[in-house]
Amino acid sequence: MLIIDNAQLETFDLPGIKHQTVGGHKQGVRSMEVWVQTIAPGASTPIHCHACEEVVVILSGSGECTIAGKITTFGPDSTLIIEPDIVHQIVNSSTEELKLAASLGMAPVRVKTGKGEPLTIPWDGPLKRRLVITTSENKSGYY
Repeated sequence: MLIIDNAQLETFDLPGIKHQTVGGHKQGVRSMEVWVQTIAPGASTPIHCHACEEVVVILSGSGECTIAGKITTFGPDSTLIIEPDIVHQIVNSSTEELKLAASLGMAPVRVKTGKGEPLTIPWDGPLKRRLVITTSENKSGYY
C-alpha cells in the first residue's frame, strides 16, 4: 500500500483551473487516473471527450455540465457519470470555487477536442507536452 501526501504532488495552474493527478502512472497506478481540480467562478474545462468512463464527485461548489449539447446543473455532493467518447464540458457557473475529484478509466487519459482531435494536457504522462489554446478574447491558456 502506498500513502501519498497530496500537498507534495505537482499542481498545474491553468487559466481558471488548478489540477493535481493524485493517482496515476507516477504513483504506480496502471489502469486508471484520479484527478482533483478546483475550478474558479466563471471558468470551465475545455469541450472534450475521452475513450473511457469518467466519474466526477463534486466536493464543493456548483455548476453546469454540458453533455452532447444538453446542459444539466449540479451542486455539492453530486456525482456526474460520463460515458466513454461523450463530448462534455464542466462549467463553474457560481460565485465560489468548484472542487471536484474525478476517476477516469484509463491511464494515461487520452483527451480529444469536441471535434475528435487530440488534445494534449500538461499532466499527460512523461511527455508533458502543452497545447496553447487562444480564445476569442485573445487569451491563451494551457489545457
